[in-house]
Amino acid sequence: MTSDTLELRPIANQCAAGSCPTVYEFDADSGRLIIQGFTVTAARAGIDVPAGEALVEVPIELLKEALQKLS
Repeated sequence: MTSDTLELRPIANQCAAGSCPTVYEFDADSGRLIIQGFTVTAARAGIDVPAGEALVEVPIELLKEALQKLS
């Protein structure tokens, strides 16, 4: 593991394999999360997305589960 590698803690996911939409906590002190999901292009969404950002599609139930576990 390099110093650039984030230490992610799964909060909620949609399968047991780990290769599906998942919400991870990576900085509990600042309350930051990383969300794994299916990418959506800015063109398809019809909005501008700044460099370095991405649109990610996840099931709403995944976010509800994550919110319950973080509350």
